[in-house]
Amino acid sequence: MAKKRNGRQDAIRDIVRNKDVRTQRMLVDELKACGFDCTQATVSRDIADMGLRKLPEGVYVLAEDLHLQRMVSELVTGVQRTDNLVLVKAQPGTASGIAAAVDAAELPDVLGSLAGNDTILVIAQTAEDGEKFESLITKLRSVRK
Repeated sequence: MAKKRNGRQDAIRDIVRNKDVRTQRMLVDELKACGFDCTQATVSRDIADMGLRKLPEGVYVLAEDLHLQRMVSELVTGVQRTDNLVLVKAQPGTASGIAAAVDAAELPDVLGSLAGNDTILVIAQTAEDGEKFESLITKLRSVRK
């Protein structure tokens, strides 16, 4: 049972990071598309166990991504990607804090980051992982307090 729950929660983590999930029903449907047969009550328990939060815009976010979301929405000014390399531009003097938040989020597809004064280079494992990270940062950037 625990193994199944962990696999489902890993799937939830991936879904929430890569899609704009607004309702538990939507999450149940996404999980079913991934091969998990579960009820809304099960998903509700998973949301509580994982500490998922709903942003003011109505989108679920992982608890470990909240700090990253705050940093990105307030300080990031742009994002560009080429293959597995993502360049994140930020307010002067804030790059090391944003890079630390990226590292703390322990994103599975990110190998690491390098920070200067106003620029962070994030290295993903593959071009597809770089695209996922770019999408996540773009999504988090659009979220405002």
